[in-house]
Amino acid sequence: MRIGCPREIKNREYRVGLTPESVKELARHGHDVWIEAGAGLGIGASDAEYRAAGAEIRDDAGALFAECEMIVKVKEPQPAELAMLRAGQILYTYLHLAPDPDQTAALVSSGATAIAYETVTGPGGALPLLKPMSQVAGRMSIQAGATALEKAHGGRGVLLGGVPGVMPGEVIVIGGGVVGFNAAQMAVGLGADVTILDRSPEQLERLGIHFESRAKTCFSNEANLMEAVCRADLVIGAVLVPGAAAPKLVSREMLKCMKPGAVLVDVAIDQGGCFETSRPTTHDDPTYVIDDIVHYCVANMPGAVARTSTYALNNVTLPHALRIADLGWKQAMRTDPHLAQGLNVHAGRVTYPAVAEELGYEPLPLDEALA
Repeated sequence: MRIGCPREIKNREYRVGLTPESVKELARHGHDVWIEAGAGLGIGASDAEYRAAGAEIRDDAGALFAECEMIVKVKEPQPAELAMLRAGQILYTYLHLAPDPDQTAALVSSGATAIAYETVTGPGGALPLLKPMSQVAGRMSIQAGATALEKAHGGRGVLLGGVPGVMPGEVIVIGGGVVGFNAAQMAVGLGADVTILDRSPEQLERLGIHFESRAKTCFSNEANLMEAVCRADLVIGAVLVPGAAAPKLVSREMLKCMKPGAVLVDVAIDQGGCFETSRPTTHDDPTYVIDDIVHYCVANMPGAVARTSTYALNNVTLPHALRIADLGWKQAMRTDPHLAQGLNVHAGRVTYPAVAEELGYEPLPLDEALA
């Protein structure tokens, strides 16, 4: 199979879909890999390194989209890329379609087969292709929140860890999954006063055992959430409904009780955000203020630490890329039901039920798509 990896063109997105090491594995399996010139510069990988790994370098993305059977990316295709997709082509990347009707419509119109990293499953309902970026984003959320809390960045002027004689900042983490766990780890490490809210008693028990007295846990209901948000210096939104839009847990009304200069970091912004007042921002302009509350809603947080993120991502995406290239996407999915859950759009139809329900499409059943 001929596989293309273009340079990412989303704002400040420095990750790349394939590392030189991944190219070498694909080439070892007999596949042709085309890399757009300069695609790896954001992770410190030169065109020469890709050539040495067995890739061919192409000067522009147009050639890749026109001639490659599978496109491997990191972020959802941007409008210029959507226009180049074609029927029968495989797109393998993060998509986050539920809050993005325009991208979904364009993918449907293209006729391409779109496989989303974020809905590929693992044993026990895990999301292994989302997990490494959730780990990165969870850890980054505390760094970003701590910076936003500085007075020069519009925040309250609070140091999360405090100092002797001065209380630490209060961090509220909404959601105790992968993002929330990693955010709590970082906040605890800084010495902040940390509370994690979740609706799963089992999850709360696991978190309580792990953190012991270093972080508090609390069942997430409306009353507890309201009380926690009102006392917070920093709130991390870390909720996820696989494939669907994130629930709006913090309303604009709730902002009125918050301390002026407190910070909201919405890690769920890729799925529409879990704060009513959230809207996507970029690394160039990461924050905005509503009702005296600083909002950080960068939609590609891990792109800022591109080398770490790219290698962590390739560790989990490459095995499926090899399977798709070796067997063809249909046979790969017939023999791997976890990979089959990644199919979101095929031949002009939405195949992922949560996306279809959210955006009003009649879903194409998976068994029909694989027939």
